[in-house]
Amino acid sequence: MAHPSVAVLERHLTLYKRLWRASLFSSFALPLLFLASIGLGVGQYVGTVQGVPYAQWIVPGVLASTAFQMAVGECTYPVLGDFKWTRGAHAMFATRVSVWDMLRGWLAYLVLRIQIAVLVFLAIVACFGMLDSWWALVTPLVAALLTVSVAAPVTAFAATIDHDSYFALLFRFVMIPSTLFAGVFFPVEQLTPVLRPLAYASPLWHGVALCRAATLGGAPPWPVWLHVGYLVAFAAGGMVWAAYAFRKRLQD
Repeated sequence: MAHPSVAVLERHLTLYKRLWRASLFSSFALPLLFLASIGLGVGQYVGTVQGVPYAQWIVPGVLASTAFQMAVGECTYPVLGDFKWTRGAHAMFATRVSVWDMLRGWLAYLVLRIQIAVLVFLAIVACFGMLDSWWALVTPLVAALLTVSVAAPVTAFAATIDHDSYFALLFRFVMIPSTLFAGVFFPVEQLTPVLRPLAYASPLWHGVALCRAATLGGAPPWPVWLHVGYLVAFAAGGMVWAAYAFRKRLQD
């Protein structure tokens, strides 16, 4: 028999096989439209940022924000639904699948899905000459780490609530501000000193900084190990919280 974590991954892939058409726009078309409208459209008026054409400058930001937004979105209703509506989590737990198997299989599924979107995005922007360095090849690894660091705590949050109205607060006060002010569209240094630490606290900023350093062939604002360590710590803390939330919820 397959390892329980692999069985959980297969379960999510089987479900996605029935729903993949609904995600085509948000996973593939939307990031490219975002890049075309903001990068090329607004970029004509902005010119260059930090000595780089604006369209090229926001490529890593759009890439990282795509992984970030997909991770947040996928860990809301599907996770709550598995506990409250379909009881799929309870069905898995009734077998020999453990809480950690459920988490590993779920996070592996998210990483796989987001990696496909990231690779397609990278291939398209590379065709237009928007990547300056071969270090761009490591951006999928950064996107995978960012995915886990975001998905783990959001999964834990979704497992602790009992009503989907809380997701509106998550989108409005976490996802949207992070996307706008975490260095995706303009340098964080342009924020006031009071708001700048809030941007640094977002996992998205660390993902954007690493992706931008890779695609432009430069150095990130902080040492690489600090950016990576922050994302790893966020992922580890989120997984511990998620495991606790899953065990408590599965007692229902």
